[in-house]
Amino acid sequence: MTDQPTTDDILGIGFGPANLSLAIALRDALAGSSLRPSFRFIERQARFGWHRAMMLPGADMQISFVKDLVSLRDPTSPFSFLNYLHVKGRLSTFLNIKTFTPSRIEYNDYLTWAAEHFAEAVSYGEAVEAVRPEIRDGRLAAFVVEARDGGGAHRLRRCRHLVVAAGGDPSIPEPFAAHARDRRLIHSSWYLPGIAQALGEPRLDGPEARILVVGGGQSAVEIATDLGARYPRALIDLAIRGPALKPADDSPFVNEIFDPAAVDRVHDAPAPVRADLIAAHRATNYAVVDADLIQSFYATLYEQTVSGVTRFRLRRSTEVTALDATDEGLHATLRDRLTGALDHQTYAAVICATGYRRAAVPAILDPLRPFLAGETVDRQYRLPLVQADSRVSLHLQGFSEPTHGLTETLLSILPVRAGAIARTILGEEQAARSAIRPAAMQR
Repeated sequence: MTDQPTTDDILGIGFGPANLSLAIALRDALAGSSLRPSFRFIERQARFGWHRAMMLPGADMQISFVKDLVSLRDPTSPFSFLNYLHVKGRLSTFLNIKTFTPSRIEYNDYLTWAAEHFAEAVSYGEAVEAVRPEIRDGRLAAFVVEARDGGGAHRLRRCRHLVVAAGGDPSIPEPFAAHARDRRLIHSSWYLPGIAQALGEPRLDGPEARILVVGGGQSAVEIATDLGARYPRALIDLAIRGPALKPADDSPFVNEIFDPAAVDRVHDAPAPVRADLIAAHRATNYAVVDADLIQSFYATLYEQTVSGVTRFRLRRSTEVTALDATDEGLHATLRDRLTGALDHQTYAAVICATGYRRAAVPAILDPLRPFLAGETVDRQYRLPLVQADSRVSLHLQGFSEPTHGLTETLLSILPVRAGAIARTILGEEQAARSAIRPAAMQR
């Protein structure tokens, strides 16, 4: 491990859409400014990629392309989705499709195109293990980020301003967690490579593989549908805890919860009201499915009643109470929540479309806890620090849904949030440097 860490003024952990939007916001804010702070991002993936394991054929975005990396903050930016289409020579063709929601594959290509502009400011293939305080005269003077690269070598990086946008951790609930290392248990976050590893290439003459998908949201139904197309002889069970698949509410008034102004309404409300607001709008994002996908899946189930051939089963009001690994497969005990009846099935693979979990403060920041005044960020996504220099700040992206609302883990207001963080950091830098000048002149 290097004794002298590389130093940057601003360091971002993670380089997905959130910190990519921040990189653009910093670049814009520094244009024409006398400030010249250095910034760098650390990304554990070997190259840029956004949900590559869920790049399913035919899967579209669930938000408008106008909610890209920049347009809500600066619709004239060269990093807009429209300019991406122009650069790629597809603008007119895209307009002919008459859609606001591009394919997920195309949106990932847009993000990758934008990320390429910052290739020199990103260290790919580095997994952060911890963030430690650098203490000077009893005060927090800087952050030291410990990471490990793909070859196992340790890396040290130092900064005064740290922005953590590391994303959530896959949620694998009981009783699945005990089998997390079994390749036949797959979380949606690694679905495509995971299912290929578990089942191999599709075979038209092979045995019928029975597969279980657990979850009642968009990803679960997308995966169940994809499995049916990818493995033509597979038998697919979709187990949901509720009595029916529920449609996402994307009506105009409800959708205002994803407007930038909604963050102020949520953040400024008393805690009980804030919690009620978030709960009242959960049907926009959690355990819900686009109406057209529900319609398509329902039609598939209906066609089975006509043909008499059943490949898909929607197992309503069902929970998995036990899972055992055997040579034949993963043996699941499924309980009907209405009747209490138990069913036992052996599956070649079990896929958990069970979302992600996020701590209020990521575990990699545990060494900093003596300098945290609390675990709740302020309106500018900044954690409160004690005994810290004025030029030190710690921001979180994607961890503050209870205080900032449902947009916190989504793409909806990335450029607005990134702009707020960039202005806050650069404002602190400007204030600190302005304070230094009079002191220097007095000498």
